[in-house]
Amino acid sequence: MNPLPPITPDWKWCTAEGSRDFDRLMDRRLSFREKIEWLEEAENLTIAMRAGREKTAASQVLIPPDH
Repeated sequence: MNPLPPITPDWKWCTAEGSRDFDRLMDRRLSFREKIEWLEEAENLTIAMRAGREKTAASQVLIPPDH
């Protein structure tokens, strides 16, 4: 198995097109298992953030403005 060449930083990654290119470059470096693990971690983060938003919304009390 050939080792992957190192990735050198590039200013183009700060653009929309460059960001997509960087994502494609990183995707080629990940195995299928690593991609699945990444997706599961992203899903767990989404679930935790949704639960946090719901908890915050439930704990907020609507206070009517003074007239």
